[in-house]
Amino acid sequence: MTNHSHNLTAGRKTVVAGALGECVHVAGVTNFLRLAEAAGWRTIFLGPAVPIERVLAVARHENADMVGVSYRLTPDTGERLLAEFAEAADDLHAAGVRFAFAGTPPVAARASALGFFERVFAGGEPADTVLAYLKGETVAELREDDFPQRTVDRIKWKAPYPLIRHHFGLPTLEATREGVARIAEARALDVISLGIDQDAQANFFHPERQDKRRTGAGGVPVRSADDYRSLFSASRCGNYPLLRTYSGTDDFIRLAEMYMESINNAWCAIPLFWFNRMDGRGPWDVEGSIRQHQLVMAWYAEHDAPVELNEPHHWGMRDASDVVCVVSAYLSAYNARAFGVRDYIAQLMFNSPPGLTDRMDLAKMTAMLDIIEPLARADFRIWRQTRTGLLSYPLDTNAARAHLANSVYLQMALRPDIVHVVGYTEADHAATSDDVIESCAIARRAIETAVQGMPDMTADSAIRERRKAILAEAGVTLDAIRSLAEPGVEDPFTDPATLARSVEAGIMDAPQLKNNPYARGATLTQVSRQGACIAVDETGHAISESERIATLVKEKTF
Repeated sequence: MTNHSHNLTAGRKTVVAGALGECVHVAGVTNFLRLAEAAGWRTIFLGPAVPIERVLAVARHENADMVGVSYRLTPDTGERLLAEFAEAADDLHAAGVRFAFAGTPPVAARASALGFFERVFAGGEPADTVLAYLKGETVAELREDDFPQRTVDRIKWKAPYPLIRHHFGLPTLEATREGVARIAEARALDVISLGIDQDAQANFFHPERQDKRRTGAGGVPVRSADDYRSLFSASRCGNYPLLRTYSGTDDFIRLAEMYMESINNAWCAIPLFWFNRMDGRGPWDVEGSIRQHQLVMAWYAEHDAPVELNEPHHWGMRDASDVVCVVSAYLSAYNARAFGVRDYIAQLMFNSPPGLTDRMDLAKMTAMLDIIEPLARADFRIWRQTRTGLLSYPLDTNAARAHLANSVYLQMALRPDIVHVVGYTEADHAATSDDVIESCAIARRAIETAVQGMPDMTADSAIRERRKAILAEAGVTLDAIRSLAEPGVEDPFTDPATLARSVEAGIMDAPQLKNNPYARGATLTQVSRQGACIAVDETGHAISESERIATLVKEKTF
């Protein structure tokens, strides 16, 4: 009997793997070993068409902790070969060596029937599932303890793959509950973001303000803590995904307390300037809502929960210039740190506005990371979350599927910790559970391809030149905001009055805010020939931030 204790003592286990018998297909074997290396294993690749005797001889010589074999030919031949292999490897099996098999579904079914292999892979398993197995999950029936239930823990557990998140919420509670269970059972994603209807966001604690005619408009009509608990209970299967939901537009702290108690809210997502009278989604004015949002950040920080400010994409969806979007990213991260957040999720929505080219989109997103990363420190960690633009999907479903895959692959250039998948049906209808599962499968394939080794697209000289220009312009905008502070204001970037004034004066501005009583709405933008969203004058000529702000000064808006 071989002694394997020295491998365990060394802290690095060994896996030996190859294609068995006359099988020469090794792509699956090499992928398995690549994942094993990512999980910390020492790997030994035996190659194609390896005789049983050689596999076992190497396993004994290397004191292997695991042996992986693959066979992708005819099921009858495979069954006989695997039975012979199992008999010859009986001593290693008895000594505690683990055995895994991978092959086509028919051969995998025969391998499972032998009862010898600890895990059998049929080729359709997500890479992160295989990685989880290699990191220590060894039982067929998974339990909640096998899947971390806190966001940062799950990010670290799943690395180098990002968490996958998707919104889901249907017009009835029962349909949503059934869909949540189906998504969890399919192990399609890591985070279900509950899409709740507008009354749940604005009037949860005020039934007298709710309008039954709007029930289910925009999401699931949750009306009690028990409704949330029932959705959480439905998710307790499959890969036990995390749940999270909107932070609401009123009664923010009461909602936060209820979310944590009922669904263990994975993280808070809240804007800085929005979800108020300016966008018609809440009762507060801009200054008042900023104060409330800062209190919410502080509350989640006190409860050691991550916070995401989804601020930049609200500006991007209203055709704000790239510079204003980047400035909003800085103000978001700055405020999160100032109010005690330790784990900050930086939202990076691509394709907003839809006309951006991939080059200029990456320049904008890398500029966002450039401007916030100096804020990072030991007690302020920045986690990257990317997503596809809500308004960017074509109606044609095949084109929409392609757009999803292309966008996610582009996002992977930023090495995100979380990929927020926006279902390919977005332009047509709210995603059903089947749509969510399919969209996540498309995204996962793009992610896995990227993780295997993608080129560094951010090294493109046009991207570097554009991101440098954006950062220089963003400095001008931030200086203008700072200049609005009243005497005695200690920190203009966290002062609600100063921040609100930046919107009123038109420093923080977007074309779609025109005729808005709470904003200036005077800025004009367009997508340039290079594919960047830039500020322009009334003749359509590009203008710098200095020129744009000088116009505001001339018009005495500040």
